[in-house]
Amino acid sequence: MDNPEEKTSEQVVDPWNVTAETDEGIDYMKLIDQFGSKELDAALIARMERLTGHRAHRFLRRGIFFSHRELNTILDLYEAGTPFYLYTGRGPSSESLHLGHLIPFHFTAWLQKVFNVPLVIQLTDDEKYFWKDLTLKETHRLAYENAKDIIACGFDISKTFMFSDLEYVGTMYPNIVKLQRCFTFNQVRATFGFKDTDHCGKFAFPAIQAAPSFSNSFPHYFGNRTDIPCLIPCAIDQDPYFRLTRDAAPKLGYIKPALIHSKFFPALQGAKSKMSSSTGTSAIFVTDTPAVIKKKVNKYAFSGGGETIEEHKEKGGNCAVDVPYQWLTFFMEDDDRLAQIEKDYSSGAMSTGQIKAELISVLQPLVETHQTARERVTEDVVKTFMTPRPLA
Repeated sequence: MDNPEEKTSEQVVDPWNVTAETDEGIDYMKLIDQFGSKELDAALIARMERLTGHRAHRFLRRGIFFSHRELNTILDLYEAGTPFYLYTGRGPSSESLHLGHLIPFHFTAWLQKVFNVPLVIQLTDDEKYFWKDLTLKETHRLAYENAKDIIACGFDISKTFMFSDLEYVGTMYPNIVKLQRCFTFNQVRATFGFKDTDHCGKFAFPAIQAAPSFSNSFPHYFGNRTDIPCLIPCAIDQDPYFRLTRDAAPKLGYIKPALIHSKFFPALQGAKSKMSSSTGTSAIFVTDTPAVIKKKVNKYAFSGGGETIEEHKEKGGNCAVDVPYQWLTFFMEDDDRLAQIEKDYSSGAMSTGQIKAELISVLQPLVETHQTARERVTEDVVKTFMTPRPLA
């Protein structure tokens, strides 16, 4: 079995909680060691570029996707002409997505494009019923609302199947029950920290998130085949689900899913926690207007600059804790411009107000482009994405 997660007093990372010890955020190298994954190094990124013929996505160039499990195996298979598929997901608990939610979807859309492979997207409306104070009707409605924002990220409709657990779980049920028989009570409790007082839905859910990792969960495309490998792009906090999945796969005669992990998108208040839908001032939402974006960045974005103009000019800004700079690493495409901003801000030549203005100039058109794309997502388009069908 892959190394189990070990809780530390210095930082907490699990599917529901992310807390760092310092303003610089999570120690990701320590997390790699703790979780037993591997660093996504320059050689592996260069190999992806060579095999696909495409320049690496900025999330790869800048180490935002930083860790993996057997990505090298997926590349071996791809190079040999063996097909694979992508799997990612979203837990629908809010009306609108925030910018942090877009990270895995933007990256997955890029992966789909450069590798030209099918994709399945799981909407875990059942999970949110188990963990949130929401009705089943509401989580199901939110799944369809969130689907529109996900589709707006640019997926190939001919190669993408999106599904609500509440609708599709029957098709996956044979794999779910096989996995539930593999996952012991002690394994699930140790992996997720569940208590004896937690309801059984929480203990049963990991098998539901695991099932899409296996190709025969999608008979409309793969039939009964179990030999199609799966690559899962996700934030590192979702890794515990798939450590269990990878442990169970050989027992069932299935291929272990491979994973590629992203870092967390920091809250406006700083990198000690990830952005949250439940705290409106910690996030910029894809529904925010240009004026709201400007106000949130100027008012709430944690600054690594000096306390006074004089101090800032003398000592410069600290990019390691400065939220505007960190957000620019996620969303500014131009590497040369980003490097110049880092140099100028670190030296004090660029002020806090100027770096915030740079961020605003990037975020406003990004959100506007998303909103325009979402407006084009009709109910018929959503229905097509969520209808089981042969994929191209």
